[in-house]
Amino acid sequence: MTDGHPPSNALSRIAEAAGPRGLPPVHLWNPPNCGTIDIVIRADGTWLHEGAPIRRPELVRLFSTVLRKDADGYCLVTPVEKLSIKVEDLPFRAVAAQLEDGLTFTTDQEDRVTVDGEHPLVVDVDGAGQPAPRVRVRGDLWARVTRAVFYELVEAAEIEGDRLVLRVGDAAHDLGAVEAAP
Repeated sequence: MTDGHPPSNALSRIAEAAGPRGLPPVHLWNPPNCGTIDIVIRADGTWLHEGAPIRRPELVRLFSTVLRKDADGYCLVTPVEKLSIKVEDLPFRAVAAQLEDGLTFTTDQEDRVTVDGEHPLVVDVDGAGQPAPRVRVRGDLWARVTRAVFYELVEAAEIEGDRLVLRVGDAAHDLGAVEAAP
């Protein structure tokens, strides 16, 4: 397809699986892998189908509700089929943060995630030595915290010893080591 839209039969199966509200129970489904569908989630969060951006946000949101990460990689799953897809970095982007009543992120797919034991905030360091923060959304699906949002967190944090720590309510969130000035 050249318009960035996947086949309508796949869409109808995914829409049916997602139901009218909420997230479908993809963790309970164990259908056979039917191969690969040419969908890529780029590192910048853009969803592509056959190399073209999927331009309908509601379609991307629908796909995001049936996304799962298994041992063999990322896939879109319904009760009757599983299709592998490619994800360049992480499938979601944390595009906003709220610091009231806990640290809550909003993703590019409108998921809201409050950091807790099940949804940790992890700040790794990438190959260039830069912070690479991420937050677990659900299952083994993570959101990359965008640079702008991470800078907001850094602005609200304080230095404690050699660490940058963000305190929200009773929780302390470690944002990484503080480098000494040269």
